[in-house]
Amino acid sequence: MTSQTITAAASGTWKLGDLTVNRIGFGAMRLTQHGEAFAADAVPRDRDQAISVLRRAIELGVNHLDTAAFYFSSLRCANELINQALAPYPDDLVITTKVGPGRAPSGQWLPHATPEQLRGQVEENLRRLGRDHLDVVNLRIVGTDSIAERFGALAELREAGLIRHLGLSNIHPHHLAEAQTIAPVVCVQNMYGIGASPEQKEFMGICGEQGIAFVPFYSIAGTGRTAGATTDHSPEVHAIARAHGVSAAQIRLAWTLHQGPHVLAIPGTGDLDHLAQNVAVGSLRLSVEELTALDRLHHETA
Repeated sequence: MTSQTITAAASGTWKLGDLTVNRIGFGAMRLTQHGEAFAADAVPRDRDQAISVLRRAIELGVNHLDTAAFYFSSLRCANELINQALAPYPDDLVITTKVGPGRAPSGQWLPHATPEQLRGQVEENLRRLGRDHLDVVNLRIVGTDSIAERFGALAELREAGLIRHLGLSNIHPHHLAEAQTIAPVVCVQNMYGIGASPEQKEFMGICGEQGIAFVPFYSIAGTGRTAGATTDHSPEVHAIARAHGVSAAQIRLAWTLHQGPHVLAIPGTGDLDHLAQNVAVGSLRLSVEELTALDRLHHETA
């Protein structure tokens, strides 16, 4: 593939509420540092390089950015980089952010926000992004407890006009059902990729049936998680990659996009070449035979 000429429009579109986005987006987690995200000794990324990646993403048709106030290194903050690189923002740009987790200036993780603290997190995102409202806010949680109070607090901020749409991250199906009794949910952001559990695949299908975007994280990184893309690719993945003249990481991402028209991708990178490769995946079409082989691998490793 000649990735330099392919834009995010090739991936097709989906709606987050009333906001239309290309299915290939960009995740800002890796933008602030080299190496593993959130590592205490992470080396901050060069500011100009990070800004160049963001601006190039927009040039390549990316109109869905995923970020969070807790995406920062010792010298870089993802939201401030986005603000500096892209403001005044394009009319079609949708910025999705997450609240719930928090980090101290030292980088240490704090207890997840209480309902009362969520407003402060929303306001921090507004301030650093330079916005008067947030397009989409995902409540990210840990565990299986009720989210009614926390999601209800965000629903109040939505009614107040600070938030346009609400989503959920790292959740179980019962959380989605609970949230929907409080306010509409436009997206679910959960870990998903080759080797994900059957329960996650079923949940992805439930979202599709309800018209809710399913936004996988770590779809390329896999078991590498915050450390970055896995290098443990199977022979099947390598063979399909060679047949298409692309990388194994691109095949993993393409398989994820093939799971349904409601599946969005938010691969992150601080490298211009990797950015172009990720965007180019939107035009990659896998055959029935290739999908069958990858599905078989998915079930074997789940």
